[in-house]
Amino acid sequence: MNKMLLSHNHFKMQQVIENYSHLAAVIGAVLLWSISFVATKIAFTAFPPLTLGALRFILAALLLGIVLLLKQGLAWPSPGDLGRLIVSGLLGITIYFAMENLGVKLATAADAALIVASYPAITMLLELLIYRIAISKVRFLGVLLAIAGVSLIVRESSHIGGSHRYIGDIILIATGIIWSFYNFVTRKVVNKYPTILITFYQTLTGAVAFLPLAWIERSQWHKPSWNSLLALFYLGLFCSVIAFLLYAYGLKRLASSSAVSLMNLVPIFGVIFAICFLHEPLSGFQFLGGMIVIAGIAFSVRQESKKCIKN
Repeated sequence: MNKMLLSHNHFKMQQVIENYSHLAAVIGAVLLWSISFVATKIAFTAFPPLTLGALRFILAALLLGIVLLLKQGLAWPSPGDLGRLIVSGLLGITIYFAMENLGVKLATAADAALIVASYPAITMLLELLIYRIAISKVRFLGVLLAIAGVSLIVRESSHIGGSHRYIGDIILIATGIIWSFYNFVTRKVVNKYPTILITFYQTLTGAVAFLPLAWIERSQWHKPSWNSLLALFYLGLFCSVIAFLLYAYGLKRLASSSAVSLMNLVPIFGVIFAICFLHEPLSGFQFLGGMIVIAGIAFSVRQESKKCIKN
């Protein structure tokens, strides 16, 4: 009897430890992604925006390919799905990160962290306008809150940072629209193949498409510093590979709604790291705008998770 009780307690302890390990994995991914805005700014000291995108995703594609071969082998999607993966790779890797890098170059890492938090709200709004997908009043209120928060951030940036920062913020908002269409295309294949396989094809497509864009900036190429190389390595390895694997591991045990809620920590940590490492200014109005954005998204996600539980 004592042996059975000990065995049961040991099993329960193992489950608790495993649950915490999955939670820690998602938080680890959030922290790695939060630092990406700072790392991008550091990498810009040596690499122009489009060149940085090309180098980052060439490195990421190579590393993901190695992981994929070691883990389960490379599989070919159907021709139609391969076409969707190519389109989503162009949208979600090449166009998205080209625009995000340009936006971060002109604005601040703190601005980028706060505006990126609004992207789920932009997606919900486009779903309503384009696909006529009905959303609840609570979720719609969350979208309006997030948009109001972004408006406050951009308005304040134009006052304290000048036209360059304002243009950078506008580019970052437009990047959210690209992110939405990337999600629309990816949804059609996401349940057909392993996530790592989808990510590999998207990353490979994006990296190849980045090469001619990087060539445009060849006159700006020069010998990189160690700091910029380390930042590039961090973006390619830690943000594009390790963080992805940690997040995928966490999703095996955590509810997707919990994981999405934890993603709300990205802008918070992103702003903290931008202030601590880059000494970027953040006004009270920008901080307020960021909190409104995060509150709006959290409101929408919570409503969606309740809906899923009821169903």
